[in-house]
Amino acid sequence: MAQQLVGKLALVTGAGSGIGRSTCRVLRDYGARVIAGDRNLKAAEETAKELGDRGEYYDVFPLEIDVSSMESVTNAVAKTCKQFNTAPSIVVNSAGITRDGYLLKMPERDYDDVYSVNLKGTFMVTQQFAKAMIEHQTKGGSIINLSSIVAKMNNIGQANYAATKAGVISFTEVASKEFGKFGIRVNATLPGYINTPMVAVVPDKIKEQVVMRCPLGRLGDPSEIAEVIAFLASDKSSYVNGASIEVTGGLK
Repeated sequence: MAQQLVGKLALVTGAGSGIGRSTCRVLRDYGARVIAGDRNLKAAEETAKELGDRGEYYDVFPLEIDVSSMESVTNAVAKTCKQFNTAPSIVVNSAGITRDGYLLKMPERDYDDVYSVNLKGTFMVTQQFAKAMIEHQTKGGSIINLSSIVAKMNNIGQANYAATKAGVISFTEVASKEFGKFGIRVNATLPGYINTPMVAVVPDKIKEQVVMRCPLGRLGDPSEIAEVIAFLASDKSSYVNGASIEVTGGLK
């Protein structure tokens, strides 16, 4: 397998399951050392053990990080830089949650929780780890944010989720313009409907409708998102900056 990420250190949030865990696997396979970050430390440890040789961590290291807490994010930065004596050159903002419900019935808490993780969390992780990259004069920095095709499709019952994922696209574009002078690229992926724990709770009827509307006629696999993330993390995408790449099987 190609080793285009050899010598790179990568942080992946939301690494305890789904796209985050798959991204850890793909980045590791391409030669990176990977920090598997998750609010649920046990889930992060399970990712590290699952991907480690003979059940040990080696090139995948678990890290507890709650992206909705600035204190937790800054602690994660300090711990990472101390352990590896450098800042990650790859940061993948994969942590995300849903709290679906009709707008007229949506509790304020459900809106705030989704905002705190999906958009504010992306802001805090990006800000703090970009500062660390700059302070450590990290070369070839790449930050990849996970938006969603829902940002453009705007599903009924997902006013909070759609708004935050649309915000991630605009945030990515602004960050790409501000960080370019530091040699840090910022891009986003927009996954479609992917076989993850988040999509598993979607009613079967809805998933069947999605498959019917998708030109490829199926849901996506987390690894198919992870491969695009790995491309954006590598020097193969050295002139890709401020982009939002749809990975949806053609679903619009």
